[in-house]
Amino acid sequence: MKLKFFLLLTAFTGLLSCKTNQLIHASTPGNEMFKVTILYPNGDGKTFDMDYYQQKHMPMVAGFLGKNLKFYEIDKGISGRTPTNKVPYLAVGYFYVKDVAEYNKAVGQHRDAIIGDFKNYTNIQPIIQVSEVKQVEVNNAK
Repeated sequence: MKLKFFLLLTAFTGLLSCKTNQLIHASTPGNEMFKVTILYPNGDGKTFDMDYYQQKHMPMVAGFLGKNLKFYEIDKGISGRTPTNKVPYLAVGYFYVKDVAEYNKAVGQHRDAIIGDFKNYTNIQPIIQVSEVKQVEVNNAK
């Protein structure tokens, strides 16, 4: 699963950087990128419907973000640090956007629809973090 995610991320990053195989500095004008991370913590009595999240919720929110959205990802938690450790997050969603202000505007305009949809896939209050992506490195090792 981790290898599959890494390969997907590497392939997409490679497409983003078609001009070069080198280090991409996100702070270079024209390469700005921000990541909105949505974490769904695990715990007693916590539920999460991954199928609904993948097929309905994330595509709905992606539609609200429009052209500001570069891409999105979904992680399904499978274990903690070791295979026997309980997974700390049942799921993690990521939106990669060009402009944080545009993201906030879009989410604000559709807040009720987004929050109202939570009941269809989870009983978890998500934790949100917005980050500036500083660099992306592509591993071209064979």
